[in-house]
Amino acid sequence: MLTGFKNFIMKGNVVDLAVAVVMGAAFGAVVTSIVEGLLTPLIGRLFSAKGIEDMQWEGFMYGSVISSIISFVLIAASIYFVVVMPMNAMIERRNRRLGIDPDIKEESAEETQVALLTEIRDALQQRN
Repeated sequence: MLTGFKNFIMKGNVVDLAVAVVMGAAFGAVVTSIVEGLLTPLIGRLFSAKGIEDMQWEGFMYGSVISSIISFVLIAASIYFVVVMPMNAMIERRNRRLGIDPDIKEESAEETQVALLTEIRDALQQRN
């Protein structure tokens, strides 16, 4: 029972997912503090407000929406440029080192089975 659990935990996908969740939460906190502590007050000052969240027009708190959109874009861009791009480059280097060409698609299991069955059928027809 414990061996199965150990094998499950040690699979690459589970470990990768756990690392991604932890790193994402930590990185999200850093980016959120930068956006809320530096960028939104700066943008708010440009429009004579304490921060973007304080910007409003006749009771509509459009500053809060703008702040959320800015936060989302900055977090997404940070994750892309700091995590996704380096990871893709690492995978590409590994594939080159192993001689794997990503442009060549491997046959799916179904296509392989169909080809094999076709060969067997043709061989049986030739025997008869």
